[in-house]
Amino acid sequence: MLLDLLRELTESGQKAIVFTQFREMGELLVSWIGERLGTEPDFIHGGVSVKKRQEMVDRFQNDPEDRVMVLSLKAAGTGLNLTAASAVIHYDLWWNPAVEDQATDRAYRIGQSKNVMVYRFICAGTFEEKINEMINSKKEIAELTVQKGERWLGDLSKSELRSFLSMTSG
Repeated sequence: MLLDLLRELTESGQKAIVFTQFREMGELLVSWIGERLGTEPDFIHGGVSVKKRQEMVDRFQNDPEDRVMVLSLKAAGTGLNLTAASAVIHYDLWWNPAVEDQATDRAYRIGQSKNVMVYRFICAGTFEEKINEMINSKKEIAELTVQKGERWLGDLSKSELRSFLSMTSG
């Protein structure tokens, strides 16, 4: 599914950044993407020097032929501006949604002039699916804080409050 999506994006002239939480998976992704698209993307991970990282970012931002970049979540969490991307793909989930949001923000920077689509890959029936359920429930709880719409715990029905306070899902 990832390779089909990347082919579709690149054939339409769009650029994509692909996040993984594992260096080994990133290396596999680089190989698979290279085989499918005919050119291996750069891969930013913790072992890449600051100078080399900047060269990769500059190439992605400025070279119209450089359409895909793979990044590890930890190495790409701060300081990168990748506004050339019109697609952000989270290949495997991170348990902390703030880390994913921060990674997604690499494409949402000053200078971004296009819409950005965000894709999250989740394998049904796996631990990833459970992580996704947990992340979504955390987001629901966070939305109960004072924000636009201001929904307070006191506004919940008894069953919603019981579910909220329950230590088990469902």
